[in-house]
Amino acid sequence: MNKHTTALSVNLNKVALVRNTRHLGIPSVTRAATLCLQAGANGITVHPRPDERHIRAGDVKELAELMKAWPGREFNIEGNPFQNLMRFVR
Repeated sequence: MNKHTTALSVNLNKVALVRNTRHLGIPSVTRAATLCLQAGANGITVHPRPDERHIRAGDVKELAELMKAWPGREFNIEGNPFQNLMRFVR
């Protein structure tokens, strides 16, 4: 990437929020991540919360597995380090 290129990391929290409110398992967070990466996103961002209102622990694990197929792309996990966030990062 040259110094004039902007890197895009897509936040998937709203996809997860819509999925969680529907109770149908759709839309798929991993499918959304795949589409974003295929479209050229440089990474995926999630913000896990203790209440799992958006991204759930299982999503973090599935996305970590997905990202293995995308070497060189970023998996950005942001949040409060005092609310078991380090468990996700490890």
